[in-house]
Amino acid sequence: MQTASTPSESNAPPAPAPHWASLGERTFVAGIRLLFWIYRVLGRLPFRLCLYPVVAYYWATCGVARRSSLDYLQKLQAFQGSLGHAPGWRDSLRHFLAFAETILDKLLAIRADTPANALRAEGEEGLLALHAKGRGAVIVTGHVGCMEMCRISAQRHRGVRLNVLVHTEHAERFNRILQRLQPDCAVHFIQVSEINPATAMLLADKVAQGEYVAITGDRVPVRQSMVVSADFLGHPAQWPVGPYVLAALLKCPLYAMGCVRDDAAHGGGYVLRVHCLAEQVTLPRNARREALAAHARQFAAWLEGLLDHAPLAWLNFFPFWAQEAAPPRTPQADRDHAG
Repeated sequence: MQTASTPSESNAPPAPAPHWASLGERTFVAGIRLLFWIYRVLGRLPFRLCLYPVVAYYWATCGVARRSSLDYLQKLQAFQGSLGHAPGWRDSLRHFLAFAETILDKLLAIRADTPANALRAEGEEGLLALHAKGRGAVIVTGHVGCMEMCRISAQRHRGVRLNVLVHTEHAERFNRILQRLQPDCAVHFIQVSEINPATAMLLADKVAQGEYVAITGDRVPVRQSMVVSADFLGHPAQWPVGPYVLAALLKCPLYAMGCVRDDAAHGGGYVLRVHCLAEQVTLPRNARREALAAHARQFAAWLEGLLDHAPLAWLNFFPFWAQEAAPPRTPQADRDHAG
C-alpha cells in the first residue's frame, strides 16, 4: 500500500536516472516475426497499418522512453532548430514510428533484401584508401539510423570487412532473430561487455589485417566506470572513452560513421556519412582525461551535424543527459541481469 509522502520525503533529491541497460529489453520476438512476415507477404503499407497501434501502445505505456524522446527533440530544436517548430507529443510519436520503421530496415538489411541503390555514401574515400593500403581503422558510431545498411557498402568494395562491437547481452532476443535471418552477413558482430586483453588482441589482429572495428560512442557501457563530459545539443552529457582508448591502443586512425535516412532520395533510401576524426589518437600520460574529453567533444559535434539532417534518427530512448558511469557489477547482479 502506498502512503502520502511526508514533507521530508518530498524535499528529498530525485532518484538518479537508471542506467540504460537496466531498463530491460522490450522486444517481443513473436511480434517482430509476425510483422516481418506481414511485410514479406503484403508489403510495407500493411506492415505500417499493423505497426502503428503497437507503437502507439508502447508510446502510451512507456513513460521513460516517451519523456526521453520529447526531451531530446526539445533540446535538438532549441540548439539548432532542426525540426522547425516547437516539438510536442505528435513529434514524439513520430519519433517512435521512425524507430519502428528502422527496425524493419535493420531486418531487411541483415537479410540482404535491400537493393544496392538504397544507399549512397559520403566521405568513405578515406576508409577505402586505408583498405587499399592494407590498413584498418577504428570507427566510432552512435545509436542513430540503421548501421546494418553498411552491408551494402561492404558488398560494393570487395574485401572490405566491418567488425561491429555490440552489447548483445542487452538485446539477446533481437540478435537471435538477426542470426536466423542471415547467419553469414558481410558485417561481423562481436559481443563484448568490456575491452579486456583477449578482446584487444583479437581486435588488434583484425586491424592489422586491414579490417575496420566499429564501436558505439554514445552509451556508457555496463562495465565501464570511466566517462568524460562533453556538451551535446547545448547540455553537458557523459560519454564513454572506449572508442578513443581502443584507437590509441591499436595505433590506427579514428573515423566517425552514421547511416541515416536520406530525405533527398526517392523511395526512402539511406545515406552513409563517414568522417575522419583523427589520423592518430594520442593520449598523453599527464593529460589523458583532457585528451579523451576532446575526442568525445569532437564526436558529439559530428553527431549534432548528422542529426540536424535526420532529427528522428536518434535511437536512445532513455534519459541520455542523466546517464552516469555504471556501478561495479557483482556476480549476483550479473545473474539478475541475465535473467
